[in-house]
Amino acid sequence: MTLNMKQKPTVTLKNLNKGNVWDLQENDLFRLWESASKNADLKDNMRHYFDIFHTAFEIEEVKVDKPEVIKKYEARGFKTSLVAKDDGAKVKWAVKKRPIQRVTDLTYENIRHISAAKLMEILDRNFGGGWESLPQSIQDIIESGFDISTTTLPQDRLKKPGGMYEKKVNDGFEVLEIPKGTWAEAIFAKAKPMVEAPKPEPEEKPRPTDNDEADDDNDLQDEPADDYNEDEDEDDFDDDKLTEDSYRTTYEENPEDLDLEAEDVSDDGDYE
Repeated sequence: MTLNMKQKPTVTLKNLNKGNVWDLQENDLFRLWESASKNADLKDNMRHYFDIFHTAFEIEEVKVDKPEVIKKYEARGFKTSLVAKDDGAKVKWAVKKRPIQRVTDLTYENIRHISAAKLMEILDRNFGGGWESLPQSIQDIIESGFDISTTTLPQDRLKKPGGMYEKKVNDGFEVLEIPKGTWAEAIFAKAKPMVEAPKPEPEEKPRPTDNDEADDDNDLQDEPADDYNEDEDEDDFDDDKLTEDSYRTTYEENPEDLDLEAEDVSDDGDYE
């Protein structure tokens, strides 16, 4: 099946979700909220919009609207604006995009909204033990948005010409080096392309004949009602059956890319 590059659509209230809300900035939030407050059809959903906004933004109601209070909010990186509540009353909000600074800030919703360079900064800020020191749940989140591979070599051989390090950098990967005594671990990361599979054409079912409809009616009359309902339940889609493993992608390194320098390095290497 051919995959097409997916273009990000403009975020509107109709397509707003907990993933694309990370594409917005504070002024976008104020603009969309104003649109909802002025549209009678959207006004009933304002609580729903607020819950989505709150996943990516810190939102505080300014209780004391004085210049000195507003300056304190602005010093903390907030932007303020008057907004209308669902009952029409006006209040002032202070809004700030939630920072992504630690690995624990990463989620399946926001992982595709940071660059590989930003990911390296986050890992460098939180690291110490290397890629394997991360919890598996965090690794899964990162690998849902980035191609990840690692290698550990003596520091003087890590950047050997023609080796894995050079190939990955030339292929557009960002690199984070983690010293381990006389050795070093290199973590390579590159954002995965946004792709979507084309929707399959619906199959046309043959139209039933009069005889078929009569047979179906007879079958339904003969079949116990409880058994028929049970069959219907078995076909229902169950969201709870979806797991992270349903869409996890793991990078598989090409053995030819690994430069372990087995002939020069003993098994007693220092991993301090």
